[in-house]
Amino acid sequence: MNLEVKNSPFDQEQAEQLNRLLLTMDDRQKIWLSGYLAAVPSHASPDAKDHQGEGKAAAARQVTLLYGSHTGNCQALAEEYSAKLKENGFEANVMDMDEYKPKNLKNEQDLLILTSTHGDGDPPDNALSLYDFLFSKRAPKLDGIRYSVLALGDSSYEFFCQTGKEIDERLAELGAERIRPRVDCDLDYEEDAESWWNGVLEKIGDTKDSVAQTVEKVTSITDRPIYSKKNPFQAEVLENINLSGRGSNKETRHLEIDLEGANLTYEPGDSLGIFPKNDEALVDELIKEMDWDPDLSVIVNKGGEVRALREALISYYDITALTIPLLEKIAALTDHEEFEQLVSSREKMNAYVYGRDLLDVVRDYGPWEAGAEEFVSALRKIPARLYSIASSLKANPDEVHLTIGTVRYDSNGRNRTGVCSGQCAERTEAGDQLSVFVQKNNNFKLPDDPSIPIIMIGAGTGVAPYRSFLEEREEREARGRSWLFFGEQHFVTDFLYQVEWQRWLKDGVLTKMDVAFSRDTSEKVYVQHRLLENKEEFYQWLTSGAYVYVCGDEKYMAKDVHNTILQIIKEEGKYTEEEAEEYLKELRKAKRYQRDVY
Repeated sequence: MNLEVKNSPFDQEQAEQLNRLLLTMDDRQKIWLSGYLAAVPSHASPDAKDHQGEGKAAAARQVTLLYGSHTGNCQALAEEYSAKLKENGFEANVMDMDEYKPKNLKNEQDLLILTSTHGDGDPPDNALSLYDFLFSKRAPKLDGIRYSVLALGDSSYEFFCQTGKEIDERLAELGAERIRPRVDCDLDYEEDAESWWNGVLEKIGDTKDSVAQTVEKVTSITDRPIYSKKNPFQAEVLENINLSGRGSNKETRHLEIDLEGANLTYEPGDSLGIFPKNDEALVDELIKEMDWDPDLSVIVNKGGEVRALREALISYYDITALTIPLLEKIAALTDHEEFEQLVSSREKMNAYVYGRDLLDVVRDYGPWEAGAEEFVSALRKIPARLYSIASSLKANPDEVHLTIGTVRYDSNGRNRTGVCSGQCAERTEAGDQLSVFVQKNNNFKLPDDPSIPIIMIGAGTGVAPYRSFLEEREEREARGRSWLFFGEQHFVTDFLYQVEWQRWLKDGVLTKMDVAFSRDTSEKVYVQHRLLENKEEFYQWLTSGAYVYVCGDEKYMAKDVHNTILQIIKEEGKYTEEEAEEYLKELRKAKRYQRDVY
């Protein structure tokens, strides 16, 4: 497409170059570029020079944005806010907490912390160094420094936004001044995050343009929509294949999705987000139980958007994940004495929400006095589900592949199915569409140098990103060695992508592979056992510069693998426990130990 802009200041050659560049850029790159250009001094125009001077006066204090991010949400927000500041002449630095030098804290002026919480209230991996420094005796007094914290989390977990809460309190203890109270965001964080940001700006200074306006300007030049989490792409499903063999205890789906026309790019290690829909049968049961009018109009967001109740419950509201905040919100909507007793005890609520959904609540504690509008206003938005991408864009132009394990279980007398995995397994066929977006993950990336060896450890669907790694390395003709540890239940029914691994082994793309099928032997064997069996060679790879990747279940597999790697380092390197932990910490800081766990 030729670039055609009326009254354009560009000559024809410049216009063509600009157009070619913009077509290769994703939305974050466009936002960064716009912020960069806005901050570049212009000596050609006196008006611009005067305006620049005003901007610098307004931004007398430097703003530093630090993010601790597991899935990339905090990183994306930090980069967006940094771009907004730069557009308006402020000096803003944005940085991964792991790359930040903690001793610089005492030199900051305005400090913005954006962090998620991982696991059972732990900091994300790339926030550990700064977190440890803050709570050590080396942490300096921070008098004169202003700050604010944005915490992202999931209210279904007991330690909701714990890392953000702890950092916020610690900064205050060290003498820093809050410029805006901390905001704790649930999975549907966008509106709360925007409110926090607007409050921060009131203290830092005024802005004249928003990122939305910047994106709109870029879009008008390229004449293409920009797809993102805020504006997902409606992608057609090309293939939906059950990878699990007959008789398997699991159902693992391989989806191939068409991205043609989306102008979306991704790298191995990134994730694809899907906005799922609730099962219509479950929605109809809920409506029947509550005797609601399915055609009743309800407001679904702060912008005043209106949907029919049934459509809103299918496409907008989360009705499958119970949280303590939800129980507390709807407590006022019933006079049920037992429900009052339930919400009076956090321990009882924790026990109740496990394995139950909204239908269980309305059946257990009715009748409900509130109407549908009041009831659903307490619900949160359906959160997007993130899946590690299982393909290389170089090997599959205009496509993205996913590996999705279907969640099915029985609980409290009912059969349950995962919202998104159930939709993909039971209600999605080739030709159907899914609402998708690309989620960048800079914390799970191949080394820039393709000659560096890599060790990939994963179980079940945790093998997905390694398929993308090897497709990418095959396309790049990488010469570095690669070693895959893969675990599942049964060799015959659960060896995901077996033919592809064997082909890559034959072709030399994959150097070595060790598998663990836990249900095929009298004693259960897992990937950590294979690591120990190969501990000498594993350590040799490590000392020769190998990158180590771990993907899969955090609570069990990833925890056991982490402890096993520590044991190998301790035994093979002749280290003490503390020295082995420091060794692994340094690997993580050097991006040579990367985890994508859930």
